[in-house]
This record gives sequence, structure tokens and C-alpha cells, in this order.
Amino acid sequence: MELTPGIIAEKKRQVTENDTALHLGSGSLPVLATPAVVAWMEHCATCVIDSQLQPHETSVGTAIDVLHIKASAVGEWITCRADLVAVEGRQLHFTIVATNANGESIATAKHTRVLVDVERFMAKLDRKSV
Repeated sequence: MELTPGIIAEKKRQVTENDTALHLGSGSLPVLATPAVVAWMEHCATCVIDSQLQPHETSVGTAIDVLHIKASAVGEWITCRADLVAVEGRQLHFTIVATNANGESIATAKHTRVLVDVERFMAKLDRKSV
């Protein structure tokens, strides 16, 4: 199946202690860490396309430009929405917005993923480790 712009995915998660800057070492406060937001956003982008890939295909993240603009406390629910906005050959471009339960944006991102053949991609890693 050919990937076309306009497909979306939404994922909802609750902030836990394990998601905090204090726990992940990216800060000293018990609030949602930027690295956790980035991981959630990337996961949401993969959800947009994974069901449409061939069994031998996957995607890898190659770039993400994130603005983490509002703090979120442990227990808050965050919804990430990823939109596939452009397809350029094997490159997939997404816009992603994370919002809190009040509908306020807590983070935004532009994200690029590249489609790869799993076996060929992993074979390159195997050759490097020898």
C-alpha cells in the first residue's frame, strides 16, 4: 500500500514518575521530561504508518524539531496526534502536537522518518560490529 499525506494517529498516555525529568536525568523536577515527550511523539508517528507497511519494512526516525512549551505533572493525561504531511520517496514528514486534558498544546514537533528494509538495515549494523 502506498503511503499518502493526510493519515493521522492519536495516542493518549498518562504521565508517570518514570516519565519525569527527575527520573530520566534530563532535569531536577518531577514533571514530564522532554525526552519522554519526544519518545511519545515518535511512537505516535510510527502508529500512523505501521499498519500500512510490508512485513519486511519499518521506519527509523532521522530528525525531530521539538518545542516543549508547557509543563505537565505526574497523573496528567497527554494526547499526541501525528499527521503525515508529506511523502518524498522513502522520507516521511510528520507534524505532531501533544495536548493536555484541557486541550492546551504542551509540545509540538516536525518529524522525519525514513522507510527501511529491516534485513538490509540490520545487516549494515552487523558488518560494522565485526
